Amino acid sequence: MWTVEQIGNLATKIAMGPFGSNIKVATFVSSGVPVISGNHLKGLYLTEDNFNYITEEHAKRLKNSIVFPGDVIFTHAGNVGQVAMIPYDCKYPYYMISQRQFYLRCDTSRLLPEFVTYYLHSYEGNGKLLANVSQTGVPSIAQPSTYLKRITIPLPSIEEQKKIVSILALIDKKIALNASINQNLEAQAQAIFKSWFVDFEPFQDGRFVDSELGPIPEGWRVGTLKEMLDIRYGKDHKKLSDGTIPVYGSGGLMRLVDKALYSGESVLIPRKGTLNNVMRVSGDFWTVDTMFYSVPKCKGAVKFAFQILRNMDLASMNSGSAVPSMTTDILNSIDIVVPPQSELVAYEATTNALWHLYEANLQESNRLAALRDTLLPKLMSGEIDVSEVEV
Repeated sequence: MWTVEQIGNLATKIAMGPFGSNIKVATFVSSGVPVISGNHLKGLYLTEDNFNYITEEHAKRLKNSIVFPGDVIFTHAGNVGQVAMIPYDCKYPYYMISQRQFYLRCDTSRLLPEFVTYYLHSYEGNGKLLANVSQTGVPSIAQPSTYLKRITIPLPSIEEQKKIVSILALIDKKIALNASINQNLEAQAQAIFKSWFVDFEPFQDGRFVDSELGPIPEGWRVGTLKEMLDIRYGKDHKKLSDGTIPVYGSGGLMRLVDKALYSGESVLIPRKGTLNNVMRVSGDFWTVDTMFYSVPKCKGAVKFAFQILRNMDLASMNSGSAVPSMTTDILNSIDIVVPPQSELVAYEATTNALWHLYEANLQESNRLAALRDTLLPKLMSGEIDVSEVEV
């Protein structure tokens, strides 16, 4: 029979990040101790790219906010609800968390960090974590470290925790492999885009003319993004029933529902929060109310506009104050080089095979994520008996 315990009784340490004045742009250096931000907490495990760094000496002065492999990191302000573990095979011996993070160090004789991370990604666990969130101004968890200590968690034996984690990890490894393949496919599509529409390599034998965006092939012109996409608002998904249609937020797939907001190829653009997480999707989908989706106005527009937007710093166009925000007016007025329709169609035909494989991998990952999310509460509650499972 499983017991139920407060997380505070299963931790060796729960601590906050440093005050914001202790880590700022002026303190960053080219290498040293990596600083974890919300951008690194997008999944179950720490995403290890695009770090800022502080010196070893600076980190030692903030030693209470240094985190190690096996620690579980949380965001308590802004993108609240983010939970990710630092994997044991991570790139660095230790890290520094930012002022918007706090962390949990487990007593691993009683609680595996992988197990608590999975639990807090479950509907039940994440609901407990977000129950104390204030929506006034920037969303935040009140007294986060104290609150985390009081959250209760079902507690199987360590052996059962290992079995549960191993079952879920098999699914996540396949999802991660698909994501890695898709990154490569995206890179190939981007390389073709750069060759055609940035460096103009296939058109070098023709005549070029001057424009406000620099020299462009004759017959091309400067226009705005509004000519390519009809940008529309996403909608709240909370009242939708579970189903098979993906719901996308700025961090990617959020859940599967029974209705589609739109069906077709689309560029998804964050409206609030992390503005640079632009995505391309296809088929039936729903997107949340803090995202825009788009409807193409001509053939080839989505693949073309996606590459333009993913290479822009949309965060620098922020119209918000407390929370970074994007508007349709800003997006519609973005200047772009507009090629002839024939070149858009040719680019789409050239990259179609890459995107078809990308979409097949994405659909498989969505199905696997749905399976994992179905298993997760049943494994976490003991509804599925893992006592006979071989690890």
